Amino acid sequence: MTRRTGILVLLCSLSAITFLDRLAIAVTEPGIRSDLRLGPDKWGWILSTYVLANALFEIPSGARGDRRGQRSELTRIVAWWSSFTVATGWCRNFLQMVAARFLFGLGTAGAYPNASGVLAKWFPEQEHARAQGFIWAAGRMGAALAPLLFVPLERVWGWRAVFWLMGTIGVVWAAVWWTCLRPEPEDMIGIEQHEAGGTTMRSSRTAAGSEIPWRELIALPQLWLIMAAYFCYAWGSWFFFGWFTTWMIRGEGFSIEQMGIFASFPFVMAMFGNLIGGGLSRRLVFKMGAVNAYRCVTATCLVFGAALLLAMSIVRGHMAIVALATASFGVMDLMLPAAWAMCMGLGGRWGGTATAMMNTAGNLGGWICALVFGYVVKATSSYSLPLQAVAAMVLVAALLFSRVNSAHGLSGT
Repeated sequence: MTRRTGILVLLCSLSAITFLDRLAIAVTEPGIRSDLRLGPDKWGWILSTYVLANALFEIPSGARGDRRGQRSELTRIVAWWSSFTVATGWCRNFLQMVAARFLFGLGTAGAYPNASGVLAKWFPEQEHARAQGFIWAAGRMGAALAPLLFVPLERVWGWRAVFWLMGTIGVVWAAVWWTCLRPEPEDMIGIEQHEAGGTTMRSSRTAAGSEIPWRELIALPQLWLIMAAYFCYAWGSWFFFGWFTTWMIRGEGFSIEQMGIFASFPFVMAMFGNLIGGGLSRRLVFKMGAVNAYRCVTATCLVFGAALLLAMSIVRGHMAIVALATASFGVMDLMLPAAWAMCMGLGGRWGGTATAMMNTAGNLGGWICALVFGYVVKATSSYSLPLQAVAAMVLVAALLFSRVNSAHGLSGT
């Protein structure tokens, strides 16, 4: 295994753990709500509090990684969020749960932007989309495993044990990451001879400690455009991360056992979607250029994703719902590597900060979606109406992504 491959494997394992931890709260929802006696509005606050905290601290964490190095920042991130994953298992009421999820979200902020910063150092630019595809696919694999693992675990040991187990796994990952990674590729023994030849890996040593060009980043119209696009897209993704399992059980009449199996299907398809999307984007970049390739992939996938979400809200029958949900999330995630590579291109050397800004916008969209969904359900007793609003936002995202020009960013040199 090459050094670069080893780093990618660690980032993929991080992504898998991230989504196992994120989906733990959604999968264990029946037990938590029954134990703590929570209505849909309060549950919306618990889901959305994490997303809000993640949004507020995404940019500072991404910027800190660009300034001081992703090795230490990712170690801090995972150790922090793992501590509050464990703390979630100790919560006894609504306020404690909200506080624990807020601090958990604060800790997870910056994970993916800092992973993008590592890719910017270790991988040549033409490999960014494919590497992003592997990382996001691993995350979706973690999400797919969540219901399969956590439903039987909860039945035997209770919902609290799920959080205690996942927190312990995260601490172990942080220790391995700190031990194995060096701050820069050139610090790794043998990297120059075995991997750097014929590629251009971007070292940030010259940028370390330098000021991030906030004025230039904020002045980029294309960065604001992609942030708006990601804000709208995140309504779709955060529906699956937060409300999907509840929607299945309380809106469409799935049993907990059925949810434990079928809720994994969209994430399995999303895993393949990311792998296909990363490879497809790479090939299209060579044929069409980065700007047109990324526009084509993101816009096309989101149009189809919106149509499938709308169909989900209308059809009846469990198998039809599972099929549409699986196809919808899979096709939406096919565009994810292209979207992140697009934003990395806009940010150049400061790709970690740029992707943090984009992901902040996405988390704000997810926060509003998770919160509004609960209040609409409480007011209307309908799970279809808020899902149709989600579909509309994904369609708007497609239109916005079709206008993003990733060539109009900061210099990557």
